[in-house]
Amino acid sequence: MTTILVVDDSAVDRCLVGELLKSSAVCTVEYAASGLEALARLKDVAPDLVVTDLAMPLMDGLELVKVMRAEHPQVPVILMTAYGSESLAMRALQQGAASYVPKSQLAQKLATITWEVLVRADAERSANRFYRCLAGSEFRFALDNDARLIDPLLDLVQQMAAATGLCDFAGRVQIGIALRHAILNALFHGNLELSTEQLEQLPADTLLQENELSLVDQRCSQAPYRDRKIFIELRFSPGEARFVVRDEGAGFDWAAFSAPIEPDAVASQHGRGLVLMRTFMDEVHYNDPGNEVTMLKRRRAD
Repeated sequence: MTTILVVDDSAVDRCLVGELLKSSAVCTVEYAASGLEALARLKDVAPDLVVTDLAMPLMDGLELVKVMRAEHPQVPVILMTAYGSESLAMRALQQGAASYVPKSQLAQKLATITWEVLVRADAERSANRFYRCLAGSEFRFALDNDARLIDPLLDLVQQMAAATGLCDFAGRVQIGIALRHAILNALFHGNLELSTEQLEQLPADTLLQENELSLVDQRCSQAPYRDRKIFIELRFSPGEARFVVRDEGAGFDWAAFSAPIEPDAVASQHGRGLVLMRTFMDEVHYNDPGNEVTMLKRRRAD
């Protein structure tokens, strides 16, 4: 059974998060009141995931992420961010946290984000040793508008990143999450031309599961949306990985998002995928129409 360690100095918030997690999935939830207590509990609990607050006494969430990446690199961390902690959250993502969820949106988004990170982490842990023999590789895909194709592709990506020694466990989970958001953007916003407002009106599970009444399925059965493809190019070498995702939609005004990422972007309800893509990848570039994104991840010097 999946075990999740919730870290928060507020007893009320710890219980709230624990109940949200247990109500959304079959899992065991353990608790810690500080970063130091969390590190002590890691030895006994051996969690699959840590969900932590940022602002805590003794050891905050940022320091916890740093220590865990060094001492427990195979345990991903999700941050819970409160208003005013955006700068710390951005630094923690850069240090190796897998994702984040604003505390004001826990009820709406915690379960989905937790599932996303757990799936990516599980895929990374189960990578076949065979792939470690590869020195480099290149792939091209033309995906149908079917979100069920995304996770098998991400499994391959993380295995290739491990095989070429591109980055550590946390880095590979981040690559999977960033690429997942790029493909979801190509699917929903690009090929199906669904707005953020339309997507937010649908329950999260109707976006990724079969539901003949959903707006997603309606678009998938109508021209011109049903005939569009998502084109993906993957290139791996020991020095870097290159990911290109192109949809057949009208594109978007990428220039509006080209400014440096500000800490306040972490608290925004819009553009979360772009924030993670630009934080987790070393370079993110769009073509002029805005329907193709190229992302580069370079090997860490250390």
